[in-house]
Amino acid sequence: MSNDIQTKQMTSAGGFIAALDQSGGSTPKALKLYGVDESAYGSDAEMFDQVHAMRSRIVKSPAFSGDKVIGAILFEMTMDRDIDGIPTPQYLWENRHVVPFLKIDKGLADAQDGVKLMKPNDGLDGLLARAAKLGIFGTKMRSVIDAASVSGIAANVQQQFEVAAQVLAHGLIPIIEPEVTITITDKAAAEDILLDTLTRALDALPGDQQVMLKLTLPETPNLYETLVSHDRIMRVVALSGGYDREEANNRLAQNRGVIASFSRALSEGLSADQSDDAFDTRLGASIDAIHAASIAG
Repeated sequence: MSNDIQTKQMTSAGGFIAALDQSGGSTPKALKLYGVDESAYGSDAEMFDQVHAMRSRIVKSPAFSGDKVIGAILFEMTMDRDIDGIPTPQYLWENRHVVPFLKIDKGLADAQDGVKLMKPNDGLDGLLARAAKLGIFGTKMRSVIDAASVSGIAANVQQQFEVAAQVLAHGLIPIIEPEVTITITDKAAAEDILLDTLTRALDALPGDQQVMLKLTLPETPNLYETLVSHDRIMRVVALSGGYDREEANNRLAQNRGVIASFSRALSEGLSADQSDDAFDTRLGASIDAIHAASIAG
C-alpha cells in the first residue's frame, strides 16, 4: 500500500520536507520575493492563482523529486487545485514520489502569556476527512512561542497535542509546530522549557501513536536529540524561521537526525522572470544544499 511506503519514506529516507504552504497573510510577501508585485493581481483569487503557478513551477521542476525532497506541505487551496489536470496531492506522490502534507491551522490568536496559540478551527474534522480522501498523508499546524514562559509553553504544547489527537483519529500523521521566535532574547531558555514540555507530552501519548515535530533550529546543537530517538516520534524537522538559507543550513547540519522543512530558504533566489533553465538550476542548487545539511548528521 502507498501509505506503508510513505510511512517508511517519512521515517527513514534521507532528504527534507518542502514547505509550500504560505497562506493568506504570508502569500503577498512570498510572491514579492518571487518577483510578483501586488500590482500583478487585483483580488485574493488572482493572488492565489499567482502563488499556485509559483508552486506548480517548483513541483514540476526536474530538481524537485523524492530522492531529495521526501515530503511537501501544502496550503488548503493548493491541495484543492490541480497540476497538469491531476489533483496536487496525487501529482506529488505519483509523479514526484513526494509525500503530501496539509497545513490545517487557521492562523494565530492574539499573544498571551508569551505565546500565540492557534485560532479555533471548528471545521477541522471535515477538512481532515476531505484531506484523507485526497491522499494527504499528514498535517501541520503552527503556533508561536515568544518568551520563556513555563505556563505559556505548557498551554501551547497542550493545544498542539489536542489537535494532534484529532488528526490521528482520521488516520493522518500530525506535524506539531510550536515555533520559537528566533529574535527573542531568551530563546535558549524557551527551548529548554519546550524540550521538557514536549518530552512529557510524548511520554503520555497512548498506544503506539506517532507524531512528527517541526521545531526552530536551537541555540544549543543537538538539544532535541532525545526527541529524535523518542519512540513516539516519526521524524523531527526544522523550520528556517527567518534565517537565510546559509545560516539555516549551517545550524541544521549541527543537529543529528533533524531534517529541514524550509519555505523561504527553499525558494530563496527564485524569480518569476527566470528562464526555465535558470529557475531549475537555482532550485536544484537550493535543494542540493538543504539535502546535504539534512543528511549531515
